Amino acid sequence: MASYYQRITVLINSRAGKQDAALAQQVADAFRAAGADPDIRLVDGPSMPREAADAVQRGSPVIVAGGGDGSVSAVAGVVAGSAATLGVLPLGTLNHFAKDLGIPIDLDKAVGVIVAGRETSVDVGEVNGRLFVNNASIGMYARLIAERGSAMQRIGRHKWVAHGLAAWRVWRRYPRLRVVLRADGAARRVRTPFVFVGNNEYQLSGLELGGRKDLAGGRLHVCMAPGMSRGGVATMIIAAVVGDVYDIDEFESSTTRAVALDAGVSRMDASIDGELVTLANPLTFGIRPRVLRVIVP
Repeated sequence: MASYYQRITVLINSRAGKQDAALAQQVADAFRAAGADPDIRLVDGPSMPREAADAVQRGSPVIVAGGGDGSVSAVAGVVAGSAATLGVLPLGTLNHFAKDLGIPIDLDKAVGVIVAGRETSVDVGEVNGRLFVNNASIGMYARLIAERGSAMQRIGRHKWVAHGLAAWRVWRRYPRLRVVLRADGAARRVRTPFVFVGNNEYQLSGLELGGRKDLAGGRLHVCMAPGMSRGGVATMIIAAVVGDVYDIDEFESSTTRAVALDAGVSRMDASIDGELVTLANPLTFGIRPRVLRVIVP
């Protein structure tokens, strides 16, 4: 019979680069140093959910997602509600979910957390049945991701260069949405540059900007800016860093267990944990309390 650690599956997002094999070896060495010998697999991004589903069917007690927030989200969407537990190896650029769980960014320390195996349960958000661990949004940020992808295909430049060019194009056009939101028994029509829906409440100002203190609060965090001008968005960004975003008149923030959004179109782009996804309108958001078991320090 395979040992417990051999039944742990580690899925590392392969970027088709020369460093893939070296990274896999580093991960394997880190697990061996921690006294474990899991099944480590290099997987291309789109295949992460399928590989995770195969691991669940094989009865792997722990399925580890190695990559950025998009990779972790893809695996978490499969593990949530199953008998397996999610481990996180933060190998991406921002690693928001790992940071909110308190998982070290250092590879050896993150592996140590997984091998120690302390489990807890956290919430996941969902939109039209698709799960997310961080947030989903429509409007400016989704448009930014779409423009960035186009820029990378068009000019083949580094991701951050493409990001800058995309941000300029979105800022110059400043698209705004006309949507009807329904939550807590009330309906409201608004015109806003974005609608952000977080899996539990985000810190929106100060040193902990963009972080979450609680991943099991059972609430969605809805943010938008009805009527906000382009200049107002700039002021909001500055306020979030050096002041208090709640002082901005047009900025709105609330929590709820469910919200529906109708943009009056057949389909629309949304950013889900940093990945661009096209969804059928209307969008129905909900929260699934404590359905994802995760390993934490």
